[in-house]
Amino acid sequence: MSNAPSASVTAGPDPRRWKALAFIAIAQLMVVLDATIVNIALPSAQSDLGISDANRQWVITAYALAFGGLLLFGGRISDLWGRKRAFVTGLAGFAAASALGGAATSETMLLGARALQGAFGALLAPAALSLLAVMFTDGKERAKAFGIYGAIAGGGGAIGLILGGVLTEYMDWRWTFYVNVPFAVIAALGAVLVVREPSVTRNRSALDIPGVVLSTLGLVSLVYGFTRAETDGWSEGGTIGMFVAAAVLLTAFALVESKVRAPLLPLRVVTDRNRGGVFLSLGLATIAMFGLFLFLTYYLQIVQGYSPVKTGVAFLPMVAGMITGSMQIGARLMTRIPPRLLMAPGFVLAAGGMLLLTQLQVDSSYPALILPAELMLGLGLGTAFMPAMSLATLGVRSSDAGVASAMANTSQQVGGAIGTALLNTIAASATTSYVASHMAEATSKPAQQMLKLEAMVQGYTSAIWWAVGILLVSAALVTVLVNTRGPGGSAAKTDGAATSGDAAGDAEPVLVAMH
Repeated sequence: MSNAPSASVTAGPDPRRWKALAFIAIAQLMVVLDATIVNIALPSAQSDLGISDANRQWVITAYALAFGGLLLFGGRISDLWGRKRAFVTGLAGFAAASALGGAATSETMLLGARALQGAFGALLAPAALSLLAVMFTDGKERAKAFGIYGAIAGGGGAIGLILGGVLTEYMDWRWTFYVNVPFAVIAALGAVLVVREPSVTRNRSALDIPGVVLSTLGLVSLVYGFTRAETDGWSEGGTIGMFVAAAVLLTAFALVESKVRAPLLPLRVVTDRNRGGVFLSLGLATIAMFGLFLFLTYYLQIVQGYSPVKTGVAFLPMVAGMITGSMQIGARLMTRIPPRLLMAPGFVLAAGGMLLLTQLQVDSSYPALILPAELMLGLGLGTAFMPAMSLATLGVRSSDAGVASAMANTSQQVGGAIGTALLNTIAASATTSYVASHMAEATSKPAQQMLKLEAMVQGYTSAIWWAVGILLVSAALVTVLVNTRGPGGSAAKTDGAATSGDAAGDAEPVLVAMH
């Protein structure tokens, strides 16, 4: 580490950083809630607006494509404009798009609003995470801040199920959109008043237009490929075409980034073994987590007959586990032990929770089986996600904080798309096979109904076995790749010295965690 302290270190920590964290957390909660809250309201919105079964997936897909495709661009814009400006702009746009979605009078209007939400979310999400990275530079404080952020990132999806159920059941599906507006207004006002970003963290290099085009088209092709695989099959021509296009575009993107003077995604951000390990493990863990939300929601509502509200409440123990794992275990231990000793055991514990869920039956007891599984999952994922979120930006050049944050979000977004498509396909195949092999035994109508439920559960448990394996692979990747000692360790130093082509301030070690 340089003997000369950076500008931000010399000036001392921002006295309003904890107030700023509160408003950043509100914004992050809004983005994470939106990923699940609309799923609960989708059947009502479909009926109200006359959306066909073939087109209903676009309510989810339009958001996913815009969000996933524009994340790297959004992260670079926040580095260029400044994270505070990008954060407030993202909040304003997200609120306006949400209001438009709530007021939708047609399918086209709703889909357009969802795409706009995704676009502004792609600006907002990396700006929020990178603001934390440049505002919290002390090791212990950084651990606490990222503990809160990690708990929200992990538990917000489950809270969305609860809120979505309440709003849909007792009010109207439109409120699953309108509810974002007060979140956004409060967070934006708070950001204007209390967020202060160090000016040296800007990256004023010229925008890499070829990189923007190639990365956006490549990520959109990849996410859409997995979406098509879920509905049309993995061997369908359009699905294969999307994957081929994604491979070509993203390979071209990597080649361009290695040549241009001011790349959209400096390869040093992803080639660092610690951050690379974090991005890979986050993506894989998100595959498993999305599978859990999906199958457990269907199991509780369709097989066990829970209402949407009761289903949401049933997820609360997992939220509690995530908060405990993130804030009480991860945040307290991250400055004392190497991050891999939190992340790897966390993923293994989560795999143990998933393993319990492979024992699901049609009449399984919630207190005896589902509750302990949720607690293990929550504790494990909360403990693992907290240091992962911190390591995603720890040690990057200050001017790369936005794009490093975008990569953390991108890995989760792509992981979610893969998880939904892959695990759904596995579940559907297992369900079909079970029905075919047991059809002869179901001679009465009650027996046929029971066979249908048993086949669903067989499909869910088959897919959950895959989720167990995926979480164990995450643990293995972390063990092999993440070797930093954490704040103050080897990865806490910024990426190499700035070159002559870097923007002013690139060499400033603003992100070094100081003890």
